[in-house]
Amino acid sequence: MRERLVLLTGHMAMPRLETTMASMGETGFDWTVVDGGTKVAALMTEEIIRRRVVLPTGTTRLLLPGRCRADPARLSQHFGIAVERGPDEIVDLPSYFGRGARKLDLSRHDVRIFAEIVNAPHLAPDAILSLAQEYVAKGADVIDLGCLPDTPFPHLEESVKALHAHGHKVSVDSFSLEELERGASAGADYLLSLNETTLHLAFETDATPVLVSSQPSDLDALVRAAERLAKAGKPFLADPVLEPIHFGFAQSLARYALFRSRMPEVEMMMGTGNLTELTEADSLGVTAMLLGVCSELSIRNVLVVQVSPHTRRTIEEHDAARRLMYAAKADRALPKGYGNALLALHDKRPFTETIAEIEAAAAQVRDANFRITVASDGIHVYNRDSHVVGTEALALFSKLAIGSDTGHAFYLGGELAKAEIAWRLGKRYSQDEPLDFGCAADAAAGPATGFKPAGPTFGPSGRTES
Repeated sequence: MRERLVLLTGHMAMPRLETTMASMGETGFDWTVVDGGTKVAALMTEEIIRRRVVLPTGTTRLLLPGRCRADPARLSQHFGIAVERGPDEIVDLPSYFGRGARKLDLSRHDVRIFAEIVNAPHLAPDAILSLAQEYVAKGADVIDLGCLPDTPFPHLEESVKALHAHGHKVSVDSFSLEELERGASAGADYLLSLNETTLHLAFETDATPVLVSSQPSDLDALVRAAERLAKAGKPFLADPVLEPIHFGFAQSLARYALFRSRMPEVEMMMGTGNLTELTEADSLGVTAMLLGVCSELSIRNVLVVQVSPHTRRTIEEHDAARRLMYAAKADRALPKGYGNALLALHDKRPFTETIAEIEAAAAQVRDANFRITVASDGIHVYNRDSHVVGTEALALFSKLAIGSDTGHAFYLGGELAKAEIAWRLGKRYSQDEPLDFGCAADAAAGPATGFKPAGPTFGPSGRTES
Protein backbone atom coordinates (compact mmCIF):
# COMPACT_ATOMS: atom_id res chain seq x y z
CA MET A 1 0.00 0.00 0.00
CA ARG A 2 1.43 3.35 -1.02
CA GLU A 3 1.84 5.85 1.83
CA ARG A 4 -0.34 8.96 1.76
CA LEU A 5 1.31 11.88 3.56
CA VAL A 6 -0.38 15.13 4.59
CA LEU A 7 1.82 18.17 5.25
CA LEU A 8 0.14 20.71 7.49
CA THR A 9 0.98 24.40 7.13
CA GLY A 10 -0.38 27.95 7.41
CA HIS A 11 -2.04 30.07 4.72
CA MET A 12 1.06 32.03 3.79
CA ALA A 13 3.43 29.09 3.37
CA MET A 14 1.15 26.85 1.29
CA PRO A 15 2.38 27.89 -2.18
CA ARG A 16 6.02 27.62 -1.20
CA LEU A 17 5.51 24.25 0.50
CA GLU A 18 3.74 22.86 -2.56
CA THR A 19 6.51 24.14 -4.84
CA THR A 20 9.22 22.61 -2.65
CA MET A 21 7.50 19.22 -2.52
CA ALA A 22 6.89 19.23 -6.28
CA SER A 23 10.55 20.06 -6.92
CA MET A 24 11.57 16.73 -5.37
CA GLY A 25 9.91 14.79 -8.18
CA GLU A 26 9.09 11.17 -7.41
CA THR A 27 9.00 10.73 -3.64
CA GLY A 28 7.87 7.16 -3.20
CA PHE A 29 4.69 8.36 -1.45
CA ASP A 30 1.63 10.45 -2.27
CA TRP A 31 1.47 13.83 -0.60
CA THR A 32 -1.04 16.60 -0.01
CA VAL A 33 -0.61 20.03 1.58
CA VAL A 34 -3.41 20.99 3.97
CA ASP A 35 -4.12 24.43 5.43
CA GLY A 36 -4.05 24.29 9.22
CA GLY A 37 -6.34 27.28 9.66
CA THR A 38 -3.84 29.99 10.66
CA LYS A 39 -1.70 32.44 8.72
CA VAL A 40 1.55 30.96 10.02
CA ALA A 41 2.25 27.44 11.19
CA ALA A 42 3.84 28.56 14.43
CA LEU A 43 0.45 29.82 15.63
CA MET A 44 -1.34 26.52 15.14
CA THR A 45 -2.39 24.97 18.44
CA GLU A 46 -3.45 21.43 19.10
CA GLU A 47 -7.02 22.61 19.62
CA ILE A 48 -7.05 24.49 16.30
CA ILE A 49 -5.79 21.42 14.47
CA ARG A 50 -8.39 19.18 16.13
CA ARG A 51 -11.24 21.55 15.25
CA ARG A 52 -10.27 22.80 11.81
CA VAL A 53 -8.23 20.12 10.07
CA VAL A 54 -10.00 17.44 8.06
CA LEU A 55 -7.60 14.89 6.62
CA PRO A 56 -8.20 13.41 3.16
CA THR A 57 -9.48 9.85 3.07
CA GLY A 58 -6.68 7.32 3.15
CA THR A 59 -4.11 9.54 4.92
CA THR A 60 -1.48 7.35 6.60
CA ARG A 61 0.84 9.99 8.08
CA LEU A 62 0.61 13.63 9.14
CA LEU A 63 3.66 15.91 9.15
CA LEU A 64 3.52 18.96 11.40
CA PRO A 65 5.67 22.05 10.72
CA GLY A 66 8.70 22.14 12.98
CA ARG A 67 7.56 25.29 14.80
CA CYS A 68 4.04 24.03 15.43
CA ARG A 69 3.84 23.45 19.18
CA ALA A 70 1.15 20.77 19.10
CA ASP A 71 1.90 17.38 20.65
CA PRO A 72 2.34 14.74 17.90
CA ALA A 73 1.47 11.88 20.26
CA ARG A 74 -1.90 13.34 21.24
CA LEU A 75 -2.73 14.24 17.65
CA SER A 76 -1.80 10.70 16.62
CA GLN A 77 -4.42 9.40 19.05
CA HIS A 78 -6.96 11.91 17.76
CA PHE A 79 -6.52 11.13 14.06
CA GLY A 80 -5.61 7.46 14.45
CA ILE A 81 -2.51 7.74 12.24
CA ALA A 82 1.20 8.45 12.67
CA VAL A 83 1.93 12.12 13.39
CA GLU A 84 5.44 13.56 13.47
CA ARG A 85 7.17 16.91 13.56
CA GLY A 86 9.08 17.98 10.46
CA PRO A 87 11.91 20.50 10.09
CA ASP A 88 11.57 24.14 11.11
CA GLU A 89 12.24 25.43 7.61
CA ILE A 90 10.60 24.42 4.33
CA VAL A 91 14.00 24.57 2.64
CA ASP A 92 15.08 21.59 4.78
CA LEU A 93 12.28 19.27 3.65
CA PRO A 94 14.33 17.57 0.90
CA SER A 95 16.96 16.66 3.46
CA TYR A 96 14.24 15.51 5.87
CA PHE A 97 13.00 13.10 3.23
CA GLY A 98 16.48 11.80 2.54
CA ARG A 99 17.29 13.82 -0.55
CA GLY A 100 20.99 14.62 -0.44
CA ALA A 101 21.42 13.99 3.28
CA ARG A 102 22.36 11.00 5.41
CA LYS A 103 20.18 9.83 8.23
CA LEU A 104 21.68 11.28 11.37
CA ASP A 105 22.63 9.04 14.26
CA LEU A 106 25.03 10.86 16.57
CA SER A 107 24.29 8.75 19.62
CA ARG A 108 27.45 6.68 19.31
CA HIS A 109 31.17 7.28 19.61
CA ASP A 110 34.33 5.35 20.44
CA VAL A 111 36.52 8.07 21.97
CA ARG A 112 37.02 8.44 25.73
CA ILE A 113 37.43 12.03 26.93
CA PHE A 114 39.86 12.68 29.79
CA ALA A 115 39.09 16.17 31.12
CA GLU A 116 42.01 17.65 33.05
CA ILE A 117 41.58 19.75 36.17
CA VAL A 118 44.88 21.56 35.69
CA ASN A 119 45.18 23.23 39.08
CA ALA A 120 43.89 20.41 41.26
CA PRO A 121 46.44 20.94 44.10
CA HIS A 122 45.05 24.46 44.61
CA LEU A 123 41.42 23.29 44.84
CA ALA A 124 39.68 21.76 47.83
CA PRO A 125 38.12 18.30 47.29
CA ASP A 126 34.63 19.81 47.18
CA ALA A 127 35.70 22.25 44.45
CA ILE A 128 37.34 19.42 42.50
CA LEU A 129 34.17 17.38 42.74
CA SER A 130 32.03 20.30 41.60
CA LEU A 131 34.25 20.92 38.58
CA ALA A 132 34.29 17.21 37.79
CA GLN A 133 30.52 17.04 37.74
CA GLU A 134 30.43 20.03 35.40
CA TYR A 135 32.94 18.37 33.06
CA VAL A 136 31.05 15.07 33.04
CA ALA A 137 27.81 16.88 32.19
CA LYS A 138 29.63 18.35 29.18
CA GLY A 139 30.83 14.98 27.93
CA ALA A 140 33.91 13.95 29.95
CA ASP A 141 34.36 10.26 30.74
CA VAL A 142 37.42 10.46 33.00
CA ILE A 143 38.44 13.24 35.39
CA ASP A 144 42.16 13.89 35.20
CA LEU A 145 43.74 15.37 38.33
CA GLY A 146 46.56 17.57 37.05
CA CYS A 147 49.36 17.77 39.57
CA LEU A 148 51.78 20.71 39.50
CA PRO A 149 55.59 20.63 39.73
CA ASP A 150 56.96 21.54 43.18
CA THR A 151 53.42 22.01 44.49
CA PRO A 152 52.19 19.89 47.42
CA PHE A 153 48.98 17.96 46.88
CA PRO A 154 48.16 16.73 50.39
CA HIS A 155 44.52 15.99 49.55
CA LEU A 156 45.30 13.88 46.47
CA GLU A 157 44.03 10.65 48.03
CA GLU A 158 40.93 12.34 49.43
CA SER A 159 40.15 13.80 46.02
CA VAL A 160 40.50 10.47 44.23
CA LYS A 161 38.20 8.77 46.73
CA ALA A 162 35.64 11.57 46.60
CA LEU A 163 35.47 11.36 42.82
CA HIS A 164 35.10 7.58 42.96
CA ALA A 165 32.36 7.89 45.57
CA HIS A 166 30.34 9.92 43.05
CA GLY A 167 30.87 7.40 40.26
CA HIS A 168 33.63 9.17 38.33
CA LYS A 169 36.60 7.50 36.67
CA VAL A 170 39.86 9.17 37.75
CA SER A 171 43.32 9.63 36.31
CA VAL A 172 46.28 11.17 38.11
CA ASP A 173 48.57 13.24 35.91
CA SER A 174 52.02 13.97 37.31
CA PHE A 175 55.73 13.97 36.57
CA SER A 176 56.31 12.86 40.15
CA LEU A 177 56.61 9.12 40.72
CA GLU A 178 55.64 9.66 44.36
CA GLU A 179 52.35 11.36 43.40
CA LEU A 180 51.60 8.64 40.87
CA GLU A 181 52.17 6.00 43.54
CA ARG A 182 49.87 7.85 45.94
CA GLY A 183 47.21 8.16 43.27
CA ALA A 184 47.45 4.47 42.45
CA SER A 185 47.20 3.52 46.13
CA ALA A 186 44.06 5.66 46.43
CA GLY A 187 42.47 3.73 43.56
CA ALA A 188 43.09 5.92 40.49
CA ASP A 189 41.94 4.24 37.30
CA TYR A 190 44.68 5.72 35.10
CA LEU A 191 48.18 7.10 35.61
CA LEU A 192 49.59 9.80 33.34
CA SER A 193 52.34 9.26 32.46
CA LEU A 194 54.91 6.47 32.72
CA ASN A 195 58.06 6.05 30.64
CA GLU A 196 60.79 3.43 30.49
CA THR A 197 62.38 4.61 33.76
CA THR A 198 59.10 4.54 35.74
CA LEU A 199 57.52 1.58 34.01
CA HIS A 200 57.88 -0.65 37.06
CA LEU A 201 54.90 1.12 38.61
CA ALA A 202 52.69 -0.47 35.97
CA PHE A 203 53.48 -3.86 37.50
CA GLU A 204 52.77 -2.69 41.06
CA THR A 205 49.26 -1.32 40.60
CA ASP A 206 45.96 -2.09 38.91
CA ALA A 207 45.76 1.41 37.43
CA THR A 208 46.06 1.61 33.64
CA PRO A 209 49.19 3.56 32.70
CA VAL A 210 49.53 6.02 29.85
CA LEU A 211 52.95 5.58 28.30
CA VAL A 212 55.12 8.37 26.89
CA SER A 213 58.77 8.75 25.98
CA SER A 214 61.17 10.75 28.14
CA GLN A 215 61.86 12.66 24.93
CA PRO A 216 58.77 12.88 22.68
CA SER A 217 60.92 12.51 19.57
CA ASP A 218 62.19 9.11 20.78
CA LEU A 219 59.48 6.92 19.32
CA ASP A 220 61.58 3.78 19.77
CA ALA A 221 61.51 4.24 23.54
CA LEU A 222 57.72 4.43 23.50
CA VAL A 223 57.52 1.30 21.35
CA ARG A 224 59.86 -0.58 23.72
CA ALA A 225 57.77 0.34 26.75
CA ALA A 226 54.57 -0.63 24.93
CA GLU A 227 56.03 -3.96 23.82
CA ARG A 228 57.09 -4.76 27.36
CA LEU A 229 53.62 -4.21 28.79
CA ALA A 230 51.94 -5.96 25.86
CA LYS A 231 54.14 -9.01 26.38
CA ALA A 232 53.21 -9.02 30.08
CA GLY A 233 49.51 -8.78 29.22
CA LYS A 234 49.10 -5.47 31.05
CA PRO A 235 46.56 -2.95 29.75
CA PHE A 236 47.96 0.48 28.81
CA LEU A 237 47.54 3.50 26.56
CA ALA A 238 50.34 4.93 24.42
CA ASP A 239 50.74 8.66 23.76
CA PRO A 240 53.36 9.83 21.22
CA VAL A 241 52.65 13.40 22.47
CA LEU A 242 51.20 16.13 20.29
CA GLU A 243 53.50 19.15 20.07
CA PRO A 244 52.48 22.82 19.57
CA ILE A 245 52.70 24.50 16.17
CA HIS A 246 56.28 25.63 15.34
CA PHE A 247 57.60 23.37 18.11
CA GLY A 248 57.31 20.02 16.38
CA PHE A 249 53.61 19.83 15.52
CA ALA A 250 53.98 18.30 12.05
CA GLN A 251 56.57 15.79 13.23
CA SER A 252 54.40 14.79 16.18
CA LEU A 253 51.48 14.05 13.86
CA ALA A 254 53.82 11.84 11.86
CA ARG A 255 54.80 10.05 15.09
CA TYR A 256 51.19 9.15 15.79
CA ALA A 257 50.82 7.69 12.30
CA LEU A 258 54.14 5.83 12.54
CA PHE A 259 53.35 4.42 15.96
CA ARG A 260 49.99 3.19 14.70
CA SER A 261 51.64 1.46 11.75
CA ARG A 262 54.15 -0.24 14.06
CA MET A 263 51.63 -1.23 16.72
CA PRO A 264 48.21 -1.42 15.02
CA GLU A 265 46.34 -3.00 17.96
CA VAL A 266 47.56 -0.77 20.81
CA GLU A 267 45.16 1.65 22.49
CA MET A 268 46.41 5.21 22.04
CA MET A 269 45.85 8.65 23.56
CA MET A 270 46.22 12.14 22.13
CA GLY A 271 46.50 15.22 24.34
CA THR A 272 44.85 17.98 22.31
CA GLY A 273 45.61 20.89 24.64
CA ASN A 274 48.90 21.76 23.00
CA LEU A 275 46.90 22.77 19.94
CA THR A 276 43.65 24.10 21.35
CA GLU A 277 45.20 26.02 24.25
CA LEU A 278 48.35 27.23 22.51
CA THR A 279 46.82 28.37 19.21
CA GLU A 280 44.84 31.59 19.22
CA ALA A 281 42.21 30.36 16.80
CA ASP A 282 38.66 29.22 17.44
CA SER A 283 39.17 25.86 19.09
CA LEU A 284 36.17 24.22 17.45
CA GLY A 285 37.83 23.86 14.05
CA VAL A 286 41.12 22.78 15.61
CA THR A 287 39.28 20.14 17.61
CA ALA A 288 37.40 18.87 14.56
CA MET A 289 40.66 18.40 12.67
CA LEU A 290 42.36 16.60 15.57
CA LEU A 291 39.39 14.28 16.14
CA GLY A 292 39.51 13.53 12.44
CA VAL A 293 43.13 12.40 12.90
CA CYS A 294 42.04 10.31 15.87
CA SER A 295 39.30 8.73 13.78
CA GLU A 296 41.68 7.82 10.96
CA LEU A 297 44.28 6.36 13.33
CA SER A 298 41.79 4.70 15.71
CA ILE A 299 42.98 6.82 18.65
CA ARG A 300 40.22 6.25 21.18
CA ASN A 301 41.36 8.42 24.08
CA VAL A 302 41.88 12.19 24.21
CA LEU A 303 43.18 14.35 27.04
CA VAL A 304 41.35 17.67 26.97
CA VAL A 305 42.34 20.91 28.68
CA GLN A 306 39.82 23.70 29.18
CA VAL A 307 41.62 26.68 30.70
CA SER A 308 41.98 29.60 28.28
CA PRO A 309 38.87 31.74 27.72
CA HIS A 310 38.84 30.85 24.01
CA THR A 311 38.63 27.13 24.87
CA ARG A 312 35.78 27.44 27.35
CA ARG A 313 33.66 24.99 25.32
CA THR A 314 36.33 22.54 24.30
CA ILE A 315 34.85 19.55 26.16
CA GLU A 316 31.53 20.03 24.35
CA GLU A 317 33.45 20.48 21.11
CA HIS A 318 35.33 17.21 21.58
CA ASP A 319 32.08 15.46 22.42
CA ALA A 320 30.40 16.75 19.26
CA ALA A 321 33.43 15.99 17.10
CA ARG A 322 33.82 12.42 18.33
CA ARG A 323 30.19 11.66 17.47
CA LEU A 324 30.37 13.26 14.04
CA MET A 325 33.61 11.47 13.13
CA TYR A 326 32.30 8.12 14.37
CA ALA A 327 29.15 8.44 12.25
CA ALA A 328 31.08 9.49 9.15
CA LYS A 329 33.61 6.69 9.57
CA ALA A 330 30.84 4.12 10.05
CA ASP A 331 29.28 5.34 6.80
CA ARG A 332 32.66 5.43 5.04
CA ALA A 333 31.82 9.02 4.23
CA LEU A 334 33.22 12.51 4.45
CA PRO A 335 32.34 14.33 7.69
CA LYS A 336 29.64 16.31 5.88
CA GLY A 337 25.90 16.20 6.34
CA TYR A 338 26.00 15.21 10.01
CA GLY A 339 24.41 18.24 11.62
CA ASN A 340 25.50 21.72 12.59
CA ALA A 341 27.18 21.12 15.95
CA LEU A 342 30.62 22.02 14.56
CA LEU A 343 29.40 25.00 12.50
CA ALA A 344 29.45 27.85 14.99
CA LEU A 345 29.90 30.89 12.75
CA HIS A 346 28.62 30.03 9.28
CA ASP A 347 25.69 27.83 8.21
CA LYS A 348 25.70 25.62 5.14
CA ARG A 349 22.37 27.06 3.95
CA PRO A 350 21.96 30.36 5.77
CA PHE A 351 19.05 31.75 3.80
CA THR A 352 15.83 29.78 4.03
CA GLU A 353 13.88 31.96 1.58
CA THR A 354 14.75 33.57 -1.72
CA ILE A 355 14.20 37.27 -2.34
CA ALA A 356 11.26 36.41 -4.61
CA GLU A 357 9.68 34.20 -1.94
CA ILE A 358 9.98 36.95 0.66
CA GLU A 359 8.42 39.48 -1.71
CA ALA A 360 5.52 37.10 -2.36
CA ALA A 361 4.99 36.55 1.37
CA ALA A 362 5.12 40.30 2.05
CA ALA A 363 2.42 40.92 -0.55
CA GLN A 364 0.04 38.68 1.42
CA VAL A 365 0.40 40.45 4.77
CA ARG A 366 -2.70 42.31 5.89
CA ASP A 367 -1.76 43.41 9.41
CA ALA A 368 0.64 45.86 11.06
CA ASN A 369 2.89 43.28 12.72
CA PHE A 370 6.45 43.39 11.41
CA ARG A 371 7.97 40.24 9.95
CA ILE A 372 11.76 40.02 9.80
CA THR A 373 13.77 37.65 7.69
CA VAL A 374 17.23 37.52 6.12
CA ALA A 375 18.15 36.81 2.50
CA SER A 376 21.25 37.13 0.36
CA ASP A 377 20.63 40.86 -0.18
CA GLY A 378 20.21 41.74 3.50
CA ILE A 379 17.54 42.10 6.17
CA HIS A 380 13.90 42.27 5.09
CA VAL A 381 11.33 43.92 7.38
CA TYR A 382 7.73 44.07 6.21
CA ASN A 383 4.12 44.48 7.23
CA ARG A 384 0.97 45.60 5.38
CA ASP A 385 2.28 49.16 5.03
CA SER A 386 5.91 48.74 4.03
CA HIS A 387 8.72 46.41 2.98
CA VAL A 388 12.24 47.68 3.61
CA VAL A 389 15.56 46.01 2.98
CA GLY A 390 19.00 46.86 4.33
CA THR A 391 22.18 45.48 5.82
CA GLU A 392 22.49 47.60 8.96
CA ALA A 393 20.01 47.43 11.81
CA LEU A 394 20.33 51.08 12.79
CA ALA A 395 19.79 52.29 9.24
CA LEU A 396 16.66 50.18 8.93
CA PHE A 397 15.09 51.41 12.13
CA SER A 398 14.58 54.95 10.86
CA LYS A 399 12.46 53.58 7.99
CA LEU A 400 9.96 51.84 10.27
CA ALA A 401 6.87 53.57 11.59
CA ILE A 402 7.07 52.71 15.28
CA GLY A 403 5.59 55.86 16.77
CA SER A 404 5.91 56.17 20.56
CA ASP A 405 5.69 52.44 21.35
CA THR A 406 9.00 52.08 23.20
CA GLY A 407 8.47 48.42 23.99
CA HIS A 408 7.91 47.65 20.33
CA ALA A 409 10.99 49.70 19.44
CA PHE A 410 13.11 47.80 21.94
CA TYR A 411 11.91 44.48 20.56
CA LEU A 412 12.61 45.46 16.96
CA GLY A 413 16.04 46.78 17.88
CA GLY A 414 16.99 43.46 19.43
CA GLU A 415 15.64 41.44 16.52
CA LEU A 416 17.24 43.64 13.89
CA ALA A 417 20.62 43.47 15.62
CA LYS A 418 20.34 39.69 15.68
CA ALA A 419 19.34 39.67 12.03
CA GLU A 420 22.33 41.83 11.10
CA ILE A 421 24.69 39.45 12.90
CA ALA A 422 23.14 36.53 11.04
CA TRP A 423 23.44 38.26 7.66
CA ARG A 424 27.05 39.31 8.19
CA LEU A 425 28.14 35.85 9.36
CA GLY A 426 25.99 33.86 6.96
CA LYS A 427 23.87 32.26 9.67
CA ARG A 428 20.24 31.31 9.72
CA TYR A 429 17.90 33.81 11.26
CA SER A 430 14.41 33.09 12.53
CA GLN A 431 12.37 35.83 14.14
CA ASP A 432 11.92 35.39 17.91
CA GLU A 433 14.39 32.50 18.00
CA PRO A 434 18.00 32.58 19.21
CA LEU A 435 20.82 32.17 16.71
CA ASP A 436 22.25 28.66 16.62
CA PHE A 437 25.98 28.60 17.38
CA GLY A 438 26.29 24.81 17.41
CA CYS A 439 28.23 23.39 20.33
CA ALA A 440 29.97 26.76 20.81
CA ALA A 441 27.05 27.95 22.95
CA ASP A 442 24.24 26.38 24.95
CA ALA A 443 21.03 25.97 23.01
CA ALA A 444 18.04 27.81 24.41
CA ALA A 445 16.01 25.37 26.46
CA GLY A 446 12.31 25.03 25.81
CA PRO A 447 9.71 22.30 25.33
CA ALA A 448 8.86 21.41 21.73
CA THR A 449 5.14 21.39 22.52
CA GLY A 450 4.86 24.64 24.47
CA PHE A 451 4.32 28.24 23.39
CA LYS A 452 6.26 31.12 24.85
CA PRO A 453 4.20 32.71 27.61
CA ALA A 454 2.36 35.87 26.69
CA GLY A 455 4.04 39.12 27.63
CA PRO A 456 5.30 42.46 26.40
CA THR A 457 7.81 42.53 23.58
CA PHE A 458 10.47 43.95 25.87
CA GLY A 459 9.88 41.52 28.73
CA PRO A 460 11.87 38.37 29.49
CA SER A 461 9.09 36.11 28.23
CA GLY A 462 9.44 37.13 24.60
CA ARG A 463 6.65 37.09 22.06
CA THR A 464 5.87 35.34 18.81
CA GLU A 465 4.98 38.44 16.79
CA SER A 466 6.08 42.04 17.05
